[in-house]
Amino acid sequence: MLSTVQAKLLIVDDLPENLLALEALIKREDRLVFKALSADEALSLLLQHEFAMAILDVQMPGMNGFELAELMRGTEKTRNIPIVFVSAAGRELNYAFKGYESGAVDFLHKPLDIQAVKSKVNVFVELYRQSKAMKEQVLALEQSRREQEALLQQLQSTQLELEQAVRMRDDFMSIVAHEVRTPLNGLILETQLRKMHLARNNAAAFTPDKMHAMVDRDERQINSLIRLIEDMLDVSRIRTGKLSIRPTHFDLAALVRGLLQNFAQQFEAAEASVSLDAEQPVNGSWDEFRIEQVISNLLTNALRYGAKSPITVKVYSDGDQALVEVQDQGIGISEDNQKRIFQQFERVSVKEAVAGLGLGLFISEQIVAAHGGTITVQSRIGEGALFRVCLPL
Repeated sequence: MLSTVQAKLLIVDDLPENLLALEALIKREDRLVFKALSADEALSLLLQHEFAMAILDVQMPGMNGFELAELMRGTEKTRNIPIVFVSAAGRELNYAFKGYESGAVDFLHKPLDIQAVKSKVNVFVELYRQSKAMKEQVLALEQSRREQEALLQQLQSTQLELEQAVRMRDDFMSIVAHEVRTPLNGLILETQLRKMHLARNNAAAFTPDKMHAMVDRDERQINSLIRLIEDMLDVSRIRTGKLSIRPTHFDLAALVRGLLQNFAQQFEAAEASVSLDAEQPVNGSWDEFRIEQVISNLLTNALRYGAKSPITVKVYSDGDQALVEVQDQGIGISEDNQKRIFQQFERVSVKEAVAGLGLGLFISEQIVAAHGGTITVQSRIGEGALFRVCLPL
C-alpha cells in the first residue's frame, strides 16, 4: 500500500549538470523529481507541490541554500519538508552546524557517495509514505467516527420515532375501542330490550311508531360504525397513495346547502343555529363525495366544539378559486394546537374528552391537497374557530 504513494522530490542546484546527475541517482518509477536552478525557482515549485524531501545545494548565486532553508522553515506549507544539504566544502564542524541550524536533517558532501545518496533518499521517501499512510488512516478513522456518530443519531431518531409510533398505536387502539364500543353498546342494548319484549310476548313494544324509532336508532349506530371504519380505511388509502379522486362538474353552493339540510336534526339536537351565505352558484370540477366528506367533517367539528353557539357557513368564489368557510363561536383553538389538529389522532379539547378518532381534519386536509387546494384555520381561545377550504375551480 505504501509503495503506491507517489513521492515528489525537489533538487536545487545552479549547475544543470549537477541536477541531471543527481536526478539520475534518485529517480524511480514511483518518484517524481522536480529540478530548480535557483532558490526563486525552487520557492515557486514548493508552493505548487507537496514534496517528500528537498536536496539543496549550499553555494548558489543570489539566495544560497541556507537562506532558502530558513524561508522554508518559516512557511506553513513547507515547514516540515526534510532538507538535505549538498556541499563541495570541507567537513568543518561549524559549516555543518550552520546547515543544521538552518533546518537541515542531513548533509551530503561532494563528491557524492552514490550508495549514501540512494540510502538517504530511500529513508526519507519511506518516512514520507508512512506519514501519508498514517494521515490517511487518521482521516479514515475520523470519517468513520463521524459516520458512526451520524448513524447513532439516526438510530436514536429512529428509536424516538418508533416509540412515538408505538404510543400513537396504543392511543389509537384505545380510542378505537372506546369509539366502537359506544354504537355497539347501543345496538346490544336495543337487541336485548327487543329479546326481552319478545320473551314476554309484549306486542305493544312493536307498534309501527316504536318500530320506526327502533330502526332510526339502529341506523344512527350503524352509520357511526360505518363512519369509523371509513375513516380508518381512508387513512390506509392515504398512506399507500391510493386515495382516489374522481372529479365531476357540480355546484359547490348547492352541495353545501344540501348538506346543511341533512345536518338539520344534528343542529337541533346540539341546540345550535346555522346560517348559510351562498347567494351565487360556485361551479367547478371536484370529487363530489370527497368534498362532501370534508364539509361534513368541518360541520361536525363546529357542532362538537361550538358550545351551542351560532354557526356560519359561507360559499363563494374569488378569481379562479372556490372557498368554503365554516365558523363557530365556541371554545376556540390555541396557537399550539392549531399546528397539531391536522395530524393523525389529534383531538383538541379544553376540559373534557371528545368523540371521534382524531382523523377528520387529517383526512380532510389530504383530500383538499389532492385537489390542489388548501385548508386553514384561524382561531383564538374562547372566540371560536374559522376553517377555510380553498379549491381551484
